[in-house]
Amino acid sequence: MPLHSPLPHHNAPAPDTAPEQRTAVDKALTLLKSLAEMDGEIGVSELARRTRMSKSTTFRLLGILQRNDLVERVGSDYRLGAQLIDIGSRAYGPTTPLLQERLLPHLADLYELTRETVHLAVLHGTNIVYVNKLHGHRAARSPSRIGARLPAYCTGVGKALLAFDHDAAEAAIEAGLTARTEYTLADPCSFRADLRRIRQDGIAYDRQEAVLGLTCVAVPIMGPAGRPVAALSIAGADRRFDPARFAPALRRVAYEASRAVSSARARQAVPAGIGALSGA
Repeated sequence: MPLHSPLPHHNAPAPDTAPEQRTAVDKALTLLKSLAEMDGEIGVSELARRTRMSKSTTFRLLGILQRNDLVERVGSDYRLGAQLIDIGSRAYGPTTPLLQERLLPHLADLYELTRETVHLAVLHGTNIVYVNKLHGHRAARSPSRIGARLPAYCTGVGKALLAFDHDAAEAAIEAGLTARTEYTLADPCSFRADLRRIRQDGIAYDRQEAVLGLTCVAVPIMGPAGRPVAALSIAGADRRFDPARFAPALRRVAYEASRAVSSARARQAVPAGIGALSGA
């Protein structure tokens, strides 16, 4: 028998004895969050890598989420399901699905006129929520997805809405205008000046303020009493997209959308005001 045990090698890594702290619910939510970050579908292997889970665990949890309509399978890839999107839209106010339905024809009109990526968004506190989106033929990389939230101060649709909501604009400034890119209007004075211009011109621009390489032009959809209820935008890659070119079409469609909202309000179908529409 050996008189003593061999000394451990000091350079050997310590065994990982820490137990897995995440429950199955935690892991499922992690998968949903990762899917929400994607602008499209993603495969099991890549999703497992992003969430630091085994491929077998990822596949098993995706199956459970799919059976509950929280994710959808597209070939061998996955994306968020309609049930989850419906739950998200209802969280921002009971009229959001109605707003989606009422304004979808106008969003479709805007797409037909431009063939670019178009958005419909509402204000929720100091964030915007995308309630609808149609992809253009030459879609640029974008964080916008149906149900996604982004800070309003750095997006075209957000600034189009903040310009007509003084309290929300000041709350955004007080929370801090974090520079997401080198082009973000992070200075309160510059930001307030931009909102004043938007109120005068009725049109907002996001020139790579939220994401490098992405440019947007947006206008508010006005409801009764001159308050916006939502905003429309057109987005494209900065290297080729000229927002001024699409401004006339955007104004025209927003005008028709505003008429539709006012008509619905007259029939008590759509409450007035941003707060009523977004639950803010």
